[in-house]
This record gives sequence, C-alpha cells and structure tokens, in this order.
Amino acid sequence: MRVLVIFAHPVAESFGGALHRTVVEALTAAGHEVDDCDLYAEDFQPVLTRQERLDYHNLAANRQPVESYVQRLERAEALVLVHPVWNYGFPAILKGYFDRVFLPGVSFKLENGAVSPNLQHITKLAAIVTYGGTRWRTFLMGNPPRRLFMRMLRALVKPFAPVKFLALYDMNNVGEGQRQAFLEQVRRQMANF
Repeated sequence: MRVLVIFAHPVAESFGGALHRTVVEALTAAGHEVDDCDLYAEDFQPVLTRQERLDYHNLAANRQPVESYVQRLERAEALVLVHPVWNYGFPAILKGYFDRVFLPGVSFKLENGAVSPNLQHITKLAAIVTYGGTRWRTFLMGNPPRRLFMRMLRALVKPFAPVKFLALYDMNNVGEGQRQAFLEQVRRQMANF
C-alpha cells in the first residue's frame, strides 16, 4: 500500500521526531511504500497567498503552486499524520498544508453549492499525536485536533475506512517509561496498518 506520512515538527531530535522515525520504519518493514513528507525539512510554505485565494475555485489554476504535494496526495492509498498539538490545534505548517493542498477538485468537489468528498482512493487513516495538556484538560477544550481528524478528514476519504487516532497526553509530565510504551504502541499499530 502507498502510504503518505505527513510529519509536522521543526525538531527532528524531539520525541515527535522519534515518533516519525518509528512510523516510517514500521510501515516500511511491513512492506508498505512510504512517501515521507516532512513539511519542515521540505521547507513547505504554509501561507496561502492572495493569488492562491483568488484562484481557489479555479480548478485549472488552484493546484499549480502546490502541484507536487497534490500529486503525492492523489497517489496515496493511506494517510498518516504525525504531529504535536500546540494550543489545542495543528501546528501552523500542518494547517497551512491543509489550506493550500486540500483544494476544490483535490480533496473535495464543489458542484452547485454541494460539497462531496474526493479522496476516496485513501482507504486508511491514522494520526499519531502528542499533547502538552492532560487528557482531562483536552476533553474540556473539546479536543479540536481529534474532532477535525475524526470528522473532517474522515469524511473526505473512502466511506468506512479504518481510522486510528493514537495520542500521548501530558507530554510535559510523562516519564521515559510512558514515552517508550507509546513508541512501542505506535510501532505495533503501524506494523499492522
């Protein structure tokens, strides 16, 4: 299976970097073809320009500035996101990726005012995330990243596609044992993806 891994963390040596490496290694060892998209390493520019917004609904022009990213998304059969949760949201670079790459004609169709999904070639979804906040505090905040993943992204892919959301909460206070246990959980889940 062709798996597009989207990694959004500026520090490769961080725990997020260790999660990213674990995901790529486990998927590769399981025989998947992995397209490893490290947004920071690739210097992805997350800011939607004025011209891109003006061309947003122009299907002939909207994808041109991010064509290589669109092609990678269109080739994918599965999508795995690896990112921290900052301020109860996606890192800006990942939000910018969605703004610039998940375009009309790419991730969804817009016909006569009706929106329909357009990523139905993606048959599996996973998110590997870390939170600075506790599970309880995140619950009280409504857990926006999980809701966006489980609702918005899930609605764009093949109906009833299997979805995994693996989260380590309270990153500021967990010990080495908990981090290693989470890495092992991620390794097992990706080995069986």
